[in-house]
Amino acid sequence: MKSTKLAGFGCIVIAIFLAGCGSAPTHFYTLSAPKLTATSSEREVLPMFIEVAPVVVPERLARPQLVVNIAGKSGAGVDILEQERWSSPFNSELRDALASSLVARLNAIDVSRSGRLRDQPTYRIAIELHDFVAIPGDKVQSIFGWIISRSDNGRSNTCQVNISEPVSAGIDGLVHGVQRSVIDVTTRIAANVKAFQVNGNFVCEPGSLE
Repeated sequence: MKSTKLAGFGCIVIAIFLAGCGSAPTHFYTLSAPKLTATSSEREVLPMFIEVAPVVVPERLARPQLVVNIAGKSGAGVDILEQERWSSPFNSELRDALASSLVARLNAIDVSRSGRLRDQPTYRIAIELHDFVAIPGDKVQSIFGWIISRSDNGRSNTCQVNISEPVSAGIDGLVHGVQRSVIDVTTRIAANVKAFQVNGNFVCEPGSLE
């Protein structure tokens, strides 16, 4: 009897071990793109200071797992992919990608990470992802809003943009679509910051929603 129980227990242990060995591997993705290299003329200009606040995202997205929409469900059905993950929670991943892209495009110093070095105005940038739909093999559609203000006066301005990127099949295609969305929105924000620096204000780029 005892040997039978031990044999049964051994089968259970082996089954659990085999199930663990057969589980799908976890894949990790990042939104970080290759760093842009400033031109010689940009390097000669005194860098500006920016402060990029934590990015606000819908609560369902503030997790490391990729959240995708189910085609044909009109955005109502979503899947949380346990084996497909960002290298950090999506809101942190998005903030780091947006900030690093803005730093490169503006030849700027992000004081939220490095600290302020000179008595110079800081451009504060608050970004919110209002809506996000990611359908593998179809599209990534996102609505970004942002507010830019200066530390030395009370002026600020707000813009919003709806970005849609077609994506190829598979998770890699989806991630590349999100990366292109980041490039699109940071190009717009960087243009706003430059206009703010020159004119003390800015007009939202064509295609933006004010």
